Amino acid sequence: MTQVQDVSGAMTRMEKRATVSLAGIYSLRMLGLFMLLPVLSLFTEQMPGSTPKLVGLTMGIYGLTQAVLQIPFGLWSDRFNRKTVIVIGLLLFLTGSVVAALATDIYGILIGRALQGCGAVSAAVMALLADLTQEVNRTKAMATIGASIGVSFGVAMTVGPVIAHHFGISGIFWLIAILAALAVPVVLFIVPNPQKISVHRDAEYIPSELSSVIKNADLLRLNYGIFSLHLILMASFVVVPLLMRDAGLLAGKHWLVYLPVLVTSMAAIIPFVIIAEKKRRMKTVFVGAVVSLVFANLGFILLHGQLIGLIACLWVFFCGFNLLEATLPSLISKTAPGDLKGTAMGIYSSSQFMGAFLGGASGGWLYGEYGPSAVFIFSAAVAASWALIALFMSPPRYLANLLLSLQTVKPERGSEFSKQLLAINGVEEVRLHFEESTAYLKVDSQRLNKNELNIFLKQWR
Repeated sequence: MTQVQDVSGAMTRMEKRATVSLAGIYSLRMLGLFMLLPVLSLFTEQMPGSTPKLVGLTMGIYGLTQAVLQIPFGLWSDRFNRKTVIVIGLLLFLTGSVVAALATDIYGILIGRALQGCGAVSAAVMALLADLTQEVNRTKAMATIGASIGVSFGVAMTVGPVIAHHFGISGIFWLIAILAALAVPVVLFIVPNPQKISVHRDAEYIPSELSSVIKNADLLRLNYGIFSLHLILMASFVVVPLLMRDAGLLAGKHWLVYLPVLVTSMAAIIPFVIIAEKKRRMKTVFVGAVVSLVFANLGFILLHGQLIGLIACLWVFFCGFNLLEATLPSLISKTAPGDLKGTAMGIYSSSQFMGAFLGGASGGWLYGEYGPSAVFIFSAAVAASWALIALFMSPPRYLANLLLSLQTVKPERGSEFSKQLLAINGVEEVRLHFEESTAYLKVDSQRLNKNELNIFLKQWR
């Protein structure tokens, strides 16, 4: 016999508490990455020992340690208490923030940023979220965390220059340290304790599935995409804040550019998100967004000496960036088989952080050796290569992930269960994992009749 839950069930109070609290913790690391993005090069340029190469490396080193440690942290959380692993990560993040806040030269900030990145709690947080949510509600919970990242980015880009103006770069690091310290009791006392630790293929990296993900050409294209996107972001922001200052805008007023640029660019992409998802023109919108990055960087090359030109190019850049940040995770989810989503997202996240590292390092080197135009030429070339690769991507399957809890099931009846599920209109793929008592489905949400599915499931109880 198989026991399942109604697929239209709402989140319980415990699930909501877990989702909100873990989303806050998850977004904290994004603050650590993005709050410094618009100010780090400005405020470290005159520090003892500072060079453009070291400034770029300092911006990117966070991404390197994140890329190296995020998957191990997730795997360790499978073997040990998840909360313990997350608290250790937060304490490393806090330590790095304090080291950077107390730094008197560029090397101290470099070490602090590297230690911050060692607090790679994202995979462990996602695993804990999976432990605390029912299968039918897990996609909704993960979407909440995804939204928190976007909010963190906007807040960090706007608040960072204000805090740095009043309290210096050390003030930002002290704020990040305080937030990390506050997150520890949230993990220990507010986040619910899971009844048991389980491996969830939709939320966690599974080492044995690595080869399956690497062999998927469409996933590789998307991984190259997120790598390129964050490489371009970090390389560009080694020099964009400096150029705005040189064009006459005081560092303390940079938020007057970032706030309207981010708000209006987010508003501008809403129609394109609707077209991509509702009208099912994802590939067209996606390629267009990548091309916009090419034009933005070409504009930077020609107009970086003029403040108005910089702001205009920055707006075009963030239109493309925000649209791609919104669509890339969706494409990963659509492309990866349901039981490989966690592994695909693990590799995707590592690619993102490695791109951030190489972007900062290469941007600093190019700026120091050849000037700002070289940085934008490099970024435009990377974006152009991505656009070419994206042209050959397969049109995405417009399928959503749906998980069903199978509390008891006889393996010999699995084939029959899958066959009957696939006969339901809108169910496109079914993968059963008896060791997890979980069925991973891909469904066409526009065609799926939930009432029909629920009636079928009741027959199997």
